[in-house]
Amino acid sequence: MLKRNAFTMIELIFVIVIMGIIGKFGVEFLAQAYKSFIFSKINHELHSTSEQAVEIIAKRLENRIRSSVIARTAAGATPVPIASTSGDSYKVLEWIGVDNEGFRGTTKPLWSGIIDVNHPDANSSVLVSPETNTSAVSALIDTLSNGDASIADAALYFVGANSNALTDYGWDGNITRINAQQGAMHPITSNGTINQFVSSTGTDFSGVDIYEYYKLAWTAYAIVYESGTNSKGTLRLYWDYQPWQGESFTNGKSAILMENVSTFQFMSIGSIMKIQVCTKSDLVEEYSLCKEKTIF
Repeated sequence: MLKRNAFTMIELIFVIVIMGIIGKFGVEFLAQAYKSFIFSKINHELHSTSEQAVEIIAKRLENRIRSSVIARTAAGATPVPIASTSGDSYKVLEWIGVDNEGFRGTTKPLWSGIIDVNHPDANSSVLVSPETNTSAVSALIDTLSNGDASIADAALYFVGANSNALTDYGWDGNITRINAQQGAMHPITSNGTINQFVSSTGTDFSGVDIYEYYKLAWTAYAIVYESGTNSKGTLRLYWDYQPWQGESFTNGKSAILMENVSTFQFMSIGSIMKIQVCTKSDLVEEYSLCKEKTIF
């Protein structure tokens, strides 16, 4: 008689048990591997986007006029000097930015940052800035603003001048002092001579303390945290607006820096600023990631 080999009952039971063990732990292994992959992917994305957002803010803040930085609890709210802020209720950070692109220029600066107070052409109506090219400055501002601004929208800040953050930059919307050339920002334009500035407000510089060194600015900047759902919101950058002309950031251009932001905080210690951006994801156990930056 021919014998046919087959599994015994015990062997079948062992096979079933082993397959069950493999099935149970294999599925868990695959699930854990998939979870780790998702976690790594989300961590990488949050790390990259938050780091990029913080770096963009920090690079702009590096070129701030230090005494011009203010905060608001919301758009249109009363401005508060950055040194007076505390807590996390402030959602808007604003400052006047120096025209760093113009100061770097190409082969040499487009504006020199120096006023020759003893120049024979200087008087109460004309400021002479040696090695400055007002035509090139105006062309650059036109390019950076996409045709919305020129040197006629720029202003000078004299280094060393005393200033009030709330009244001397136009944050409060009252530009009477600025139009009278009594604020920290002095609106200027070109008179056609390449190295000369004149007032753009119709008021000359009589009675103004003219310092030898200045910084030129043509725009303010704002970082606005727009609250969303589930304690997450959007971080938006605004630019191309002039508070010394009575404008607010809603008059400027904007771009989204980051979404799914859970926290945007900032503080000032003397002339040093610190910013923090936190984001979180609901996909991996409420995973949260924060980036901080100190700006001198």
